Amino acid sequence: MPLVTTTRTGLVDQVIAQMRELVSSGEWPLGRRIPPEAELVTALGVGRNTVREAIRALAHAGLLEVRQGDGTFVRATSELSGAVRRLCGSELRRVLEVRRALEVESARLAATARTDEDVRDLETILDTRDAAVRERDREQAVAQDTRFHLRLVEASHNPVLIELYQGLSEAVLSSVASTFDAEGPADRHIGHTELLEAVRDGDPDRAVAEAGGFLEELLAQVGEDAASQSASRNA
Repeated sequence: MPLVTTTRTGLVDQVIAQMRELVSSGEWPLGRRIPPEAELVTALGVGRNTVREAIRALAHAGLLEVRQGDGTFVRATSELSGAVRRLCGSELRRVLEVRRALEVESARLAATARTDEDVRDLETILDTRDAAVRERDREQAVAQDTRFHLRLVEASHNPVLIELYQGLSEAVLSSVASTFDAEGPADRHIGHTELLEAVRDGDPDRAVAEAGGFLEELLAQVGEDAASQSASRNA
């Protein structure tokens, strides 16, 4: 998506809108440095102060991060995602607790609202995820696991819940990566077959139990790891 020269009215707002679109569309990928200020000034046809003000606004919203001497980087793909990152930071337990709140209710709704297409998509994604786990393909396993959870939320057909979860997607990806042990045997990885079956069978109570169960297991695992690290420091 090329940058276009702005008009004179509302220059900062126009620049912010263009930059936001470049971030949300993936044109400026998450974690990557955006073009330098001089390049933006030329492409947009505005002054340096306008570009700087737009960057400050997007940094305040959590989409960009200005690193002195290193440039400006994409920190989140939406204001909601940026807010989640500010609130949860890198603390895995907080992210898992938020996931539990959203995913359990999504599973309940999906069990009664899912369509045949939803089920087919979930089956395909889970098959790909499980194959990657068996092959110890960490990158693919993490990506497909994250995709499964998002697709399950979409099967709830609740637009507000879906948008909230999409805002959490980067934190979800990070939490999946943090809890995935690529070296462990495949049969020890937490599976989602029973969760999918509950949704496919239209059983909301079982879907809730399955969704809550694996997240409780992850939270317990995080707690054990934290206790072990604390004991090691104090030894």
